[in-house]
Amino acid sequence: MVIEYLKIRVSPELRETFILKDAEIWTSMLARCPGFISKEVWIEPETPTEVILIIRWTSREQWKAIPQEQLEGTQQQFEQEFGKDYQMIQASEYQVRKFPQTPS
Repeated sequence: MVIEYLKIRVSPELRETFILKDAEIWTSMLARCPGFISKEVWIEPETPTEVILIIRWTSREQWKAIPQEQLEGTQQQFEQEFGKDYQMIQASEYQVRKFPQTPS
């Protein structure tokens, strides 16, 4: 499994709108892509200007196989509906090496 980690800066008054538009536009598109497992949105109550997006992929190959035109089209749609009032401040990739143990 591969984790796509995105940290976004957005004004506190636009944070909930950002989260809703992200789910409506980005998550719905990603959910149709082979290899997509899930997406979580994390917010820290003490930092209302940040949104963390955690996207789980079966493999890096499937994640990176999304056509660039599809990504660009989705980005354009997102910016048309939400605007450009946000900033990507971190984009990282992680490999899951150990999964949580479940009690037997």
